Amino acid sequence: MVEYKVMNAVDHFSRLFTYDAWANEEVLGSVRGLQAPPARPLKLLAHILAAERLWLERLEGQEQTLPVWPQFGIEECERQAAEMSRLWKAYFAARGEAELATSVSYKNSKGEKWSSRKDDILMHVITHSAYHRGQIAAEMRLARLTPAYTDFIHSIRQGFVK
Repeated sequence: MVEYKVMNAVDHFSRLFTYDAWANEEVLGSVRGLQAPPARPLKLLAHILAAERLWLERLEGQEQTLPVWPQFGIEECERQAAEMSRLWKAYFAARGEAELATSVSYKNSKGEKWSSRKDDILMHVITHSAYHRGQIAAEMRLARLTPAYTDFIHSIRQGFVK
């Protein structure tokens, strides 16, 4: 019988963001090898990465540095994906569990003021990215291409995420 350690919130979110980085890399791999990738999957991937940066900047009280819907090519998506993976790892390494239950105030892209719990923001980032990766998979299938297999459980079963 395998015994599992109960994870605290920081470890749990760190694991989810490890999955997220892996899934983004899988999508990049499925698009990278195409001679003429459909435009929409690349646009959605750029949005995923820009939104992740936006939310990290909000969590850290920084100004927004990228548009929500940037026009990135595959090389910039690769660069952004690698950087976001590194930034999320650093974010979790510097946080304690209690901090994730605190709130942060920010303005959304419409200029409206909001306050949200950090753990709610983190869950939003994970589900938002997964939602758009699903859209990418659908677009790839419409173009008769094989999308990346980015299911969370697949990443666990195959040992890509521990």
